[in-house]
Amino acid sequence: MKLWEKGIPTAKQIEHFTVGNDRELDLVLAKYDALGSIAHAKMLGQIGLLTAEETDSLVLALEEIIEDVANDKFEIEDSFEDVHSKIEYLLTIKLGDAGKKIHTARSRNDQVLVDVNLYLKDVVKDFKSQVKTLFDLLMESAEKHQNVLLPGYTHLQIAMPSSFGMWFSAYAETLIDDITMLNAALKIVDQNPLGSAAGYGSSFPINRTFTTHELGFETLKFNSVAAQMSRGKSEKTVAFAMSSVAATLAKFSMDVCLYMSQNFDFITLPAHLTTGSSIMPHKKNPDVFELIRGKCNKIQALPYEITLITNNLPSGYHRDLQLLKEGLFPAIQNLKACLDIAIFSIKDIKVKDNILADKKYDYLFTVDTLNEMVVAGMPFRDAYKAVAEQLENGTFQSPKATQHTHEGSINNLCLEEIKDKMSDSY
Repeated sequence: MKLWEKGIPTAKQIEHFTVGNDRELDLVLAKYDALGSIAHAKMLGQIGLLTAEETDSLVLALEEIIEDVANDKFEIEDSFEDVHSKIEYLLTIKLGDAGKKIHTARSRNDQVLVDVNLYLKDVVKDFKSQVKTLFDLLMESAEKHQNVLLPGYTHLQIAMPSSFGMWFSAYAETLIDDITMLNAALKIVDQNPLGSAAGYGSSFPINRTFTTHELGFETLKFNSVAAQMSRGKSEKTVAFAMSSVAATLAKFSMDVCLYMSQNFDFITLPAHLTTGSSIMPHKKNPDVFELIRGKCNKIQALPYEITLITNNLPSGYHRDLQLLKEGLFPAIQNLKACLDIAIFSIKDIKVKDNILADKKYDYLFTVDTLNEMVVAGMPFRDAYKAVAEQLENGTFQSPKATQHTHEGSINNLCLEEIKDKMSDSY
């Protein structure tokens, strides 16, 4: 069944190519398609295009479909083109003419726009919740280990003293930026496109403000063409926000893999978070974090995939837009899984004490040493040269201790301020 069926057969090869894997992907949208149809049916009843009895019967039937979706009893067979055609078919079989009237004053174009926007709203809210949970865990670790020193590196060379408190809270504060990106994406998808029809509105006296309130959108996408043009832009904006979260997870995972290696030996993972080798009995591999890194690097390519699909399309609907779901929907599931497994794993990272007892980390304190000379009255450039000469002739004595006082330094992490920042952003 096709919503555009005119009784003229389409070649099977063409049909298979144009439908692609839409049936499988559309299962994600089934609940939202029914929700959009409920609001649309109520609006049609309000303006007199449906009777009160027809409206009530449609709403009840659509609520039953939502229940079937929740219980995994809803499917889209090969005889249907997409979720829209399957739901309309079910309504028509059950309700007759009332089911045939549900498509009045709308198009598949604004139907899928509503579905995707409603879905992405929920997705972004879920991501925000997961990110906040991850933030809280990182901050707990930062507080617990704030006084355990850790070598800081630049160019993968020993640089200056850091701490596990600084390391954990650095990623926590970075997640606040990711929340800001998610909030921006939520703002963009929280606009109602229903009623824009094929992109140019409808001659029926529909009430778009009514459906905006019914569906819980913050506002209406007023211009019908602008509503149609939001297809692709909404997906890309969410993809950029996802990419921001993914970048944070990928970098953190790389640190974990590096710090766990025997050459660094800063942290350990318990056995249940590692895997072994088929031939090397000693191996404990951080596969979980390697896969988070790989999956999140792949997710960071998504905004550019969407850009390349959409960047040269003129206004109006084009079938190219169907391809957006192929990249976006699996990426959403992958990012959710990465966040879940990161939340599961991070609390079990074991940090090591006395890392800086190793003599090779003496050089971490060269900057602190020359700063003490400057405080004592020596010009900075002279102090720099003096410490450099000590390093060259082997007389440098590391203080192995330091006291940093400014905001965000190892002895003043501003953890409460970071928590407040998250509260303000969330």
